[in-house]
Amino acid sequence: MSDHLSIAIDGPVASGKTTVGLLVAKSLSARFLDTGLMYRAITYVVNKRGPGTPSAADMTSIATSVKMQLLMKDKEERLIVDGQDITDQLREPSIERMVSQVSKVSGVRRELVRIQQQIACEGPIVMVGRDIGTIVLTDATLKVYLNAPVEVRAQRRYEETGNRTGLSYEQVLSDLQERDSIDTQRADSPLKPASDAIIVDTTGMTVTEVVNLIVKSVA
Repeated sequence: MSDHLSIAIDGPVASGKTTVGLLVAKSLSARFLDTGLMYRAITYVVNKRGPGTPSAADMTSIATSVKMQLLMKDKEERLIVDGQDITDQLREPSIERMVSQVSKVSGVRRELVRIQQQIACEGPIVMVGRDIGTIVLTDATLKVYLNAPVEVRAQRRYEETGNRTGLSYEQVLSDLQERDSIDTQRADSPLKPASDAIIVDTTGMTVTEVVNLIVKSVA
């Protein structure tokens, strides 16, 4: 495999990016990076600073000062921030509600994109997020945009986390609609397919079918 192989997988929340990306990376013996975890980590630190919404400058300062490390442990991606494994806290409802607000801050995005591009230079990689094909890896070997109607994605997220979080389907749907609006309408790096991306509607597709489609597209 070429050391320069890079696959960019973008799409809205609950479109299957992480699950698909992990399996594609495994199939191609490449590294995997879920950039969304990095934005969630910044959100986690922001929330820990106390009540109230910090300024964009404060969020940028946090992004530039935290020490972030991605590790694979028991075939699972773990995120270490300032020496603490916070992975299990990054799917909490408070993070879900706040992460799009944090990720739209230009200073936060610039710092994390810089780190993501450095990671990509270290060897073959599958990277998932919302601006990978359009901003982070503009010269990616393959660009993929996964999508599905928001109702389908909300049902997936509800089945995945509903029992744990106590949120109803209607609450999950409302949260996803709000996040879609923020992600697609933000001024800096809005969520959209790259002009040369393969667009895949995952409605009715199994994870295996999506993975096979992407792997075959690399050849």
